Amino acid sequence: MGANADAVKKGVEVTLGEPSVVVDGVHQVYRSETTDRNARTRASWSQKLAHVLVRRPIKEDVHAVDGVSFVARTGESIGILGLNGSGKSTLLRMIAGVEPPTAGQVYARSQPTLLGVSAALVPDLTGMRNIQLGCLAMGLSPKETKAVTPAIVELAGIGDSVYRPMRTYSSGMGARLRFAINAASRPDILLIDEALGTGDATFKKKSEEVLTEIRRDAGTVFIVSHAAQTIEEMCTRAIWLHHGRMIADGPAYDTARAYRYWAWKVAKGETEEAARVLQKTMDHFTPVELDLIDGSEERGHVMHREW
Repeated sequence: MGANADAVKKGVEVTLGEPSVVVDGVHQVYRSETTDRNARTRASWSQKLAHVLVRRPIKEDVHAVDGVSFVARTGESIGILGLNGSGKSTLLRMIAGVEPPTAGQVYARSQPTLLGVSAALVPDLTGMRNIQLGCLAMGLSPKETKAVTPAIVELAGIGDSVYRPMRTYSSGMGARLRFAINAASRPDILLIDEALGTGDATFKKKSEEVLTEIRRDAGTVFIVSHAAQTIEEMCTRAIWLHHGRMIADGPAYDTARAYRYWAWKVAKGETEEAARVLQKTMDHFTPVELDLIDGSEERGHVMHREW
């Protein structure tokens, strides 16, 4: 019982290596329409005039990600926690290079693979045909694709549905197939957004084994999930985002438990206790200060900006 508990608290430990991803003070600001009366009060006179004369919507800046910095190393499995709108998926897309940050920089030692983006699947084609196309799109040869197909089918665990068009799949089945295809290429940096919360215990166990293999091969894994338990079980480190800001970065078990307790208090309407937990978490967190050096061979590794 004790050994199993330790495994849950720490995830599968893998020796850490050199930095694989550096996120240096990134911001993401969106210009969005709003009907908030306070926003109308804050609007400039020209915005107010345009709103009255031509019914132009009032717009304001929304800080989806606000000054996030951290360093990820090979062998790490990093969970990203936070409520809807906290900036989790936005941060993942910036790491992947899908959308550039408004300010700040993201550096990576290789091109990250964002689950569901690198393998562009076609709804009208069967799962089997999408496996073939997805593997080829990620750079596998026809021979390699044929070799890994049985393992992809087994990991996805969708049975005979693999021979039917993907448009007939549930969202969970589609997510599991995407994960299996992406994992087959053993990416150096794998970014997963909610896909692991869609399967049963067997799928979760198999996917954890695959992610551990990637990390042991000197890879890095990021997992975004609303389920704190998923982060506890599958990650060694967790980052908690709140309104776009990083308020915690530490061992997955401790961070996920703190987040779960806070979310429970919020759900029960115990706002004072929730605020106390949030403040305590923020008080114990010290943001990392990066001092990046051009020509990073001096630090014993070569980092480059991929995008």
